[in-house]
Amino acid sequence: MIAVTGATGQLGRLVIEALLKKVPAGEIVAAVRNPVKAEDLKQLGVVVRQADYSQPETLKSAFTGVDKLLLISSSEVGQRSAQHQAVIDAAKGAGVKLIAYTSLLNLDNSPLSLAREHRDTEAALRASGIPFVLLRNGWYTENYAASIAPALAHNAFIGAAGDGRIASAPRADYAQAAANVILADSQQGKVYELAGDESYTLAEFSAEIAQQSGKTVNYVNLSESEFAAALKGAGLPEGLADMLADSDAGASKGALFDDSATLSRLLGHGTGSYQGVIAATLKSL
Repeated sequence: MIAVTGATGQLGRLVIEALLKKVPAGEIVAAVRNPVKAEDLKQLGVVVRQADYSQPETLKSAFTGVDKLLLISSSEVGQRSAQHQAVIDAAKGAGVKLIAYTSLLNLDNSPLSLAREHRDTEAALRASGIPFVLLRNGWYTENYAASIAPALAHNAFIGAAGDGRIASAPRADYAQAAANVILADSQQGKVYELAGDESYTLAEFSAEIAQQSGKTVNYVNLSESEFAAALKGAGLPEGLADMLADSDAGASKGALFDDSATLSRLLGHGTGSYQGVIAATLKSL
């Protein structure tokens, strides 16, 4: 049995889709906060169990009979350390034999504020005694593609990444890699630094939006504080705005760059291009 936490999230659903191509649905556990949202997975034959990171009593039963667990990091920044510890404790109690964890690219020297909770979780995994494998994910190209619509509306793509190069990949590539790793043998102790084959600056990303859309889109580089203020002014919650600004500032220092091609080797093919994600996003607008 293979369990995937956060299975109704954007990454989790893609992982389930990838697993369904390789293993029977009855061998996959979708561990979700709200089982109602996983009704479609249940209809496919996937085993759906409630597993709320913030309700530890739901976790051990969710992992009963599970051999391998993909722990997808919680979306609740600031609560991740405690939530992930609860998952690890429950997995240990349930006798899980391997945990794969979606960590952060370049974690050992990452300046990103997001790194702290990932470091806490990696330390908790080491202390648990459970065999584990680390999937240190880089940025999803969709993170920046989400800003295409406002960029077109204002003829400007704003950020704080300077000339930092970002080696992102589509979310689906990271999902497929996670599925491949969780299905493979002898993964204990491995650390994968995962990023896209191509890299770009946000000025190059903006120029590609302009070229494909036929509209003027200039990149406007702001300071971290200015970018955070602009995001808050656009209606983003304070914590999310600060995190995005901090991540851009980290990107300016190389935190979101990697040229090892580890992700494409796991996939067995090249990673999806940022140009392709831009094209798909423009088509959806």
